[in-house]
Amino acid sequence: MPRPRPPHLQKAITRHGKVTWYVRFGRGPKIRIRGEYGSPEFDAAYQAAVRGERPTPAGKAAKGTLEWLWMLYRQSSTWRDLSMATRKQRENIMRPVIKTAGREPLSRIDKKAIMAGRERRAATPTQAKHFVTTMRGMFLWALDQPDRLVLSDPTQGISFKRLRKEKTGGGFPVWTDDDIAAFEKRWRRGTRERLMFDIFCYTGLRRGDAAVVGRQHVRDGVISIHTEKTGMLVTIPILDDLQKTLDAGPTGDLTFIATKSGRPMTKVGLGNRFREACDLAGVKKSAHGLRKAAATRAANNGATTAQMNAIFGWEGDAMASLYTKSANRTQLAAGAIDKLSRNENRKPIPSPDEKVGVLERKA
Repeated sequence: MPRPRPPHLQKAITRHGKVTWYVRFGRGPKIRIRGEYGSPEFDAAYQAAVRGERPTPAGKAAKGTLEWLWMLYRQSSTWRDLSMATRKQRENIMRPVIKTAGREPLSRIDKKAIMAGRERRAATPTQAKHFVTTMRGMFLWALDQPDRLVLSDPTQGISFKRLRKEKTGGGFPVWTDDDIAAFEKRWRRGTRERLMFDIFCYTGLRRGDAAVVGRQHVRDGVISIHTEKTGMLVTIPILDDLQKTLDAGPTGDLTFIATKSGRPMTKVGLGNRFREACDLAGVKKSAHGLRKAAATRAANNGATTAQMNAIFGWEGDAMASLYTKSANRTQLAAGAIDKLSRNENRKPIPSPDEKVGVLERKA
């Protein structure tokens, strides 16, 4: 299944039958995007147009260097198969790496060098992980080429267990019921801030997906959208609480969440605006913390792993299990806490044989 077209990217065909692409916000000016669709040059021009910048022209790299391998990797079909969000994330990781070590020969990029790069990012475990996964993706691709561009994968055997243990607070803090009540009290229906909140709260979408979701993604009361991060299709029925907020507005023409002028917000712009709304409500939490609260609520209400994956766009059982197992432990604890009582008048729990006898007498 082809990946969804990035937001604000429009296609046109000239009178000579040539396909052209351009970025346009609402009825604003058209910004021409040159290059083959899906190529690194095309993606760079698109990202620059969205940010209002000019793309940096690519230079030549010496054969056998880290920069040379990185440029080849970004021209491959493996790179194009990655989501736009993943490509942008990896480019952000590699930009300073290429600046400082791009001229290094590949023979010097060994396991020791990768581990040193990971350790330099140990204070931010997520960046450390993305650094290794980015390098791993590039070197595994290089190993798989017919002419074997490298001899080995220097990331092999490097894990993130120690980094995860050092990370405190469990990542983004989850919103509590008091946090939610405080936000709803500060921002009533009919405000842009409440619209952002309810879309996050009642869909569980990430920022990048919440920024682009609109009426075109809704059919028969169900939102269907391919997620920016993984490209997976998620289907989310619109709850009554969310529908009331959408009806109250204000919504944009292309996206539900829009600026005052009606233009769609960027992912970064949405995050900044929502953070300001949280601060004014006295809640020091993030949009991702609200997504975690939605997942927690779904698990506590009995959602299965398959249902969680369908809503939140996860693959496999790992992420959903984190929430469902926690919910199951809470329910088990609530049902078993009486076993810790020292009260002598506590009604004893019948043994399995006694239970059978009771059932036989009732029969």
